[in-house]
Amino acid sequence: MNSSVAASSRYSPVAIILHWLLAVMIVASFCVGLYMTDLAMSPQRLKLFNWHKWAGIVILALSAVRLLWRLSHRAPLLPVSMPGWQVAASNAVHALLYVLFFAVPLSGWAYSNAAGFPIVLFALIPLPDLLEKNRELADTIKALHHWLAYGLAICVVLHIIAALKHQWIDKDGLISRMWPMSSR
Repeated sequence: MNSSVAASSRYSPVAIILHWLLAVMIVASFCVGLYMTDLAMSPQRLKLFNWHKWAGIVILALSAVRLLWRLSHRAPLLPVSMPGWQVAASNAVHALLYVLFFAVPLSGWAYSNAAGFPIVLFALIPLPDLLEKNRELADTIKALHHWLAYGLAICVVLHIIAALKHQWIDKDGLISRMWPMSSR
């Protein structure tokens, strides 16, 4: 591994934990969302819809914590050898990821409310409705939630591809900044 990334340029343990926890939750929630929409009405489908809603609310809350942490803790510097267009692309994708971390769960929450389904987090904590029941609006928000989720999936894939490119092609050690068990 190239010494372009020094040990002091790693993210903090809190940032690393939030990154990987959100990564797992977002991927799992996306996969459950894809799977559950094609199921016939059944107790299993209702259970998955509730799990998906709960995951979305937890993702929203963790995203807020992550954003606050990020705003109060500077990101490690990128390698000076990184071309300007890559720095710009990285900044743009990261900004879009943060927007989607909020937009996807909020649109799901709004859709659920507009469709007439309240969200009761973990079947214990009723959340306030963002919107009143409105079937026509629900259909529009459902489509928006769908496309925002796919947009998030595309950004996640781009993020992974870029990380792997830096690891295997550039060999600049950039991935060690966020890798949980890196010795760097």
